[in-house]
Amino acid sequence: MTKADLIEEVSRVVEMTRKESEVIVESIFDSIVKALRGGDKIEIRGFGSFRTRQRQPRIGRNPKTGTRVEVPAKKIPYFKPSKELKDVVNNSTAKEPAPASQPQPH
Repeated sequence: MTKADLIEEVSRVVEMTRKESEVIVESIFDSIVKALRGGDKIEIRGFGSFRTRQRQPRIGRNPKTGTRVEVPAKKIPYFKPSKELKDVVNNSTAKEPAPASQPQPH
């Protein structure tokens, strides 16, 4: 699924124009990126969590020339799926997750 597909799906489900749906999807993505850049963790219950991980500096190799290259330390985004998402993905007979407006049974 591409971002355009996601926008189309949101537009269809909530019966909004494609432009309005695009603003919603872009706002969600921008909020996630902004939070990650600020060092925050994003947790979406029943879906998963986004966070950053710190990678240490290391020595790598240029695959073409074989020369050693210093790779600086950096943060990478990381997604950890929830148990519920893993269960839905791995169990093809499971029903789709309930819409967010309905309470989830425990």
